[in-house]
Parts: sequence; C-alpha cells; structure tokens
Amino acid sequence: MLVTYSHLLNTSVLSVQTGSPVGYLAGAVIDPDTLKTLAFRLQGPLISTANLLDVKSIREYSNLGMVIDDIDELIEPSDVVKIQDVINLNFDLLSLKVETKKGSKLGHVIDFTVNPDDFAVQQIIVKRPLIKSFADPELTIPRTEIVEITDYKIIVKDEEKTIKERAENEDFIPNFVNPFRNQENLTPAGDRSTKD
Repeated sequence: MLVTYSHLLNTSVLSVQTGSPVGYLAGAVIDPDTLKTLAFRLQGPLISTANLLDVKSIREYSNLGMVIDDIDELIEPSDVVKIQDVINLNFDLLSLKVETKKGSKLGHVIDFTVNPDDFAVQQIIVKRPLIKSFADPELTIPRTEIVEITDYKIIVKDEEKTIKERAENEDFIPNFVNPFRNQENLTPAGDRSTKD
C-alpha cells in the first residue's frame, strides 16, 4: 500500500514510553540521488532543536500515526552527516518541473507517494499545464521512468502518451474479499453456460 506525502503531513508521532504524541510530521528530508526519505522534520510543543526523526527509528506506521520508542530517538541535523549533507542541498521534490528527455513539458510535482515500509518515493504526481489539464489534470509517473533530477526539474524517459498508457494499463488488484460471494463458484462472465 502506497501513501501520499500530503497524507503523511501532520501525522502524529507517538512514543511507546509515554504512550502519548511527541509531535507531528512537518516535512521530509529526501535524498535526490536515491529518492529515499532519510528523516522527517517534526514540530510540536515537546520538540526542541532535535527535531528530526530518522526513518530507521520508526517502529510502525498505521492509521494512528508513527510509533517510536521515545522522544530521545529524535536527532539534530548535525548528528548524522548524510542527513546534514542532504539538508544543505535544500532539495524539495514538490513544485519541481517535469519534462521528458525530448523537452516536452509535462507539468510540476504537486505530491508523491511513498512505500510505508522504507518511505522511499515510488511515484510522483504531476499537475498538468493549463491547456493540457482540461483532458487530463494529473499524471502519475512511477520512479522507474525518472532519468534525472536537477535543482529545478525532473526528467523522465518516456513521452507523456506512453506514461499515461502505462498508468491506465496497470492491473488493479483489489485488497479486499467480498464475504457475500462464494469464491469457489466464480466464473468469468464470458464462460457462463446454461444447462439443458
């Protein structure tokens, strides 16, 4: 199950030791080279200069929020060299322009999805330019289509038509089972035959 970044923002961070919230998510530190979330920025009345939560310290993510052992898990930006280096880049995935290798403008990033197991970016959600938005207001582009990320734009390898077709052709697999339907007696609609 993928989670959008906009859904993650303002998620409560709960401490196992105190059994109460220590703060909420206010942003992410994302490595532009790997598109992996290294840490989350936290805010709240209990948060001091140690306002970063390393993703390795997250025990669980659920509808209630993120669970950590204790507020002592929070770190300062200078505590981890890799995190400090990425913070110094001042990289923000949101609002980056998206283009194809041929220079066709697809729009700009308005959101993205992450895998809640490791919080790596899986897809970017692109808002289309005004003229193109009448037919298709948003594009969802998987990370496998990304060729390059610069300070100002993301370059993808396929033309927008191919990206759109791939998104439409992905097989939908429902994550529920209908309890009122007998699974053993299911037959495709075209295979039904009448008995004489």
